[in-house]
Amino acid sequence: MLNVGAIENGFVMDHIQAGKAMTIYHDLHLEELDCTVAMIMNARSNKMGRKDILKVECPIDMLDVDIVGFIDHNITINVIENGEIVEKKELALPKKIVNVIKCHNPRCITSIEQGLDQIFFLADPEKELYRCQYCEEKYSGKRKRYPWSK
Repeated sequence: MLNVGAIENGFVMDHIQAGKAMTIYHDLHLEELDCTVAMIMNARSNKMGRKDILKVECPIDMLDVDIVGFIDHNITINVIENGEIVEKKELALPKKIVNVIKCHNPRCITSIEQGLDQIFFLADPEKELYRCQYCEEKYSGKRKRYPWSK
């Protein structure tokens, strides 16, 4: 059996859809942080069948929780201090996301004015549908890959 040690201070992202941990690792730019990251993929789960887990040994404030909620609001985040879980964060779809996705409407002002923030608002929580603040272009959060602005 595989044994991955506990972390002393940091956070654990649990209930990640199986096979998505590496995508989340890159989308959150965890490779740019100066911290230890453990990735457990395809672990058994009573709730999900199979799941991925990310253990990150750095302060939770280094993570944009809204981006994680946008990627998958079913992920849970356990905050660890001194080797103990001190907080469990339940995620929700963020009402507003800034510079996470990019508007693909060629007539949108953001395609002309490069300095403008890419701002999207949650239009329909059931369909996970977002709308561009400037042109009202719809974006479905259910896409498999997210077009990050960076």
